[in-house]
Amino acid sequence: MTDSLICPITQQLFSVPVLAEDGYTYEESAIVKWIQENQTSPMTKQNLSVEGLRPNGRIKSLIEEFENSLLSVDYRFKLNVDVRKERNAIFRVNFKAIHRAQWITRRNAPPTIILEMNGVRAKREASFCVQLSRHPHIIRTYGMVEPTPQDSIMLLQEYAPEGSLHDLLDDQPRVPDEMILIEMFSQITDAMTYLAYNRVTHGDLACRNILVFRFNKYKPEDNLVKLTDFGLTRHSSIYLSVKNESVVNDCIPVRYASPELIQNQECSEKSDIYSMGVTMWEGFSKAKIPWSHIETDREVYQRVASGETLPKPIMCSDETWSVILTTMNINAQERPAFSQLRRSLTRLQYQLENITRSHNELMNKFQRVLQVEMDEVVVGIAVEQTLVNLSGLNIHQTGATFRRKDTDITVFRLRMPNENDLNTFTRYYGEHFKNLIIKYERESTTEWVKILMNTKILYNHMVSIICN
Repeated sequence: MTDSLICPITQQLFSVPVLAEDGYTYEESAIVKWIQENQTSPMTKQNLSVEGLRPNGRIKSLIEEFENSLLSVDYRFKLNVDVRKERNAIFRVNFKAIHRAQWITRRNAPPTIILEMNGVRAKREASFCVQLSRHPHIIRTYGMVEPTPQDSIMLLQEYAPEGSLHDLLDDQPRVPDEMILIEMFSQITDAMTYLAYNRVTHGDLACRNILVFRFNKYKPEDNLVKLTDFGLTRHSSIYLSVKNESVVNDCIPVRYASPELIQNQECSEKSDIYSMGVTMWEGFSKAKIPWSHIETDREVYQRVASGETLPKPIMCSDETWSVILTTMNINAQERPAFSQLRRSLTRLQYQLENITRSHNELMNKFQRVLQVEMDEVVVGIAVEQTLVNLSGLNIHQTGATFRRKDTDITVFRLRMPNENDLNTFTRYYGEHFKNLIIKYERESTTEWVKILMNTKILYNHMVSIICN
């Protein structure tokens, strides 16, 4: 079996490698947790036990050898001697290009890419990447690659198998669960807290500059993201060129930027906080471009400068949205620091964990009462009558059904020929159960209406009707 320096679970360099009974090596903390939850191998599915884990001294030695080799060359590598760069770039925009790369002299070293930069900021950015990239949520930069083309810098960096958060969200059929996104943004907030402590500002926070190393849409703790200073998505017209004595051919991402950054080029922790809020909005909006309904950057700035904020995403809770709004305060001094934002996100995680636990208990109770499977719930006459009567209507429904479409959305199909009754129904639930109804549409040439509802809000409401 080929030795690898990357844990198959964490997709990160080993820290404490252990050998399991399936013949594979894992990061100790990751495989212990996996065995406790699954009792089987993540690679072969055979039964595993924590007692069967043994330290892997060989892999530990290889890791130490790899880390020492970085020091021995002063984080500098020779092109076509230490590493090989593929000819065609997998991404290119403005003054940056990304190429896949392979190690030549370091067998089984982590997958890498070469980031090639040019322009006046290249050396400063390269220095930042090498010096501050040891944080667990900042992209790891192994060093510089030489020789470089004229006026360019090449950096050797770790490869993110899942690509950018923007691309991942764009590929998903729906917005990930709120707890998943909060976990991801908590990790990025940790990285930004570290940068702020070192008096470094990022200046371009966005989902395109968050790289995903692990994605699990069911378990928040199994996700891993890292901050980077370049994107893996296409360049777009959302940038505004800025030229002054100290910045040449630089760009400000207007639709993510704070008013003071656009107007005065004042980049600070508080301007990064503003961009963090917009980035969280982007995440909850499934990678939608901020202010996409506005054509010009000038109008975007005018609206932002007047205090207008982005609209609340449908799948974002009121509690989370209230935290996001604090980051987009027009007054920079009223915005939180990243350390304060991290504490707010931690409180949200705690609240959501309790809500989810209570929600699961309610779902179990709901299932026992109806004595049907959750995936296809046919609601009894008494239940549907109660649901409709709450809105002030007295309509006998025939064959109304709830179908759990996924973890986020439930389809409620209701026979309601009278348009006034439909308006009364939707208005009542819109006023009394905020965010319950996502959207509704009448099926063509029929008396039936299809209503898409927020699953958690709906089922908690139904349990309260049936069980109380």
